[in-house]
Amino acid sequence: MDPASTEALSATGGQAPFAAQLHARLRQRIIRGELPPGTRLSEQEIADQCALSRQPVREAFIRLAGEGLLEVRPQRGTFVTRIDMEWVLCTRFIRESVESDIARLAAARAQPQDREALSHQIARQEAETEPAALAQLDEEFHATLAGIAGKAMVWNHLHQMKMHLDRARHLLTAMTPKDTMLAQHRDVAEAIAAGDPDRAEAAIRQHLRRVLLDLPGVLRLSPDYFTKTDTLAETLAAEA
Repeated sequence: MDPASTEALSATGGQAPFAAQLHARLRQRIIRGELPPGTRLSEQEIADQCALSRQPVREAFIRLAGEGLLEVRPQRGTFVTRIDMEWVLCTRFIRESVESDIARLAAARAQPQDREALSHQIARQEAETEPAALAQLDEEFHATLAGIAGKAMVWNHLHQMKMHLDRARHLLTAMTPKDTMLAQHRDVAEAIAAGDPDRAEAAIRQHLRRVLLDLPGVLRLSPDYFTKTDTLAETLAAEA
């Protein structure tokens, strides 16, 4: 944990808030790849760094293990899990199915202020150069689409379940050209601005299928980061 993390956690009183904050912080760092697959985490070390007892750290670890982000290996320790490729692919499929309907609804319901909001977000993406910040702007763009469609709660549910997909996507940011993502976002925004549900659906599907094209490359670069990798070839063959 970095000093800023420790300071932020120490600023709040009470054990439950500490556990919740620590869970959120560690979860974010795992998803972003700051704690890569295979990293060993020590309850005592994190407790010492954050000036906490071990209890809130243990609670955070239990929650992360329940989400499939940490693995307890008896007599060895607690480790960040490898990325479950089957989970990644299933979540990607669910996301495309859900967001295609969201895009259609957004195209039908968008108001002038919504179109302006999407245009403003794309301008911010164009100006951003830092990969992690760009990934966050991508999340905001998709959340905005759900809001326009009147499906913000659906996005919240989807956001919670796609953590392993997000872990893979953060690895993919180094491989996917920024211009490609921007062009795809522009296509979606333009279709919504034109009030064209069919075009909006086609654009969002193309955007969300991009990960299938990039996963083989990241798997070659970081094979030890993934498990159940045989499912990728099966999915690519089925969805070709």
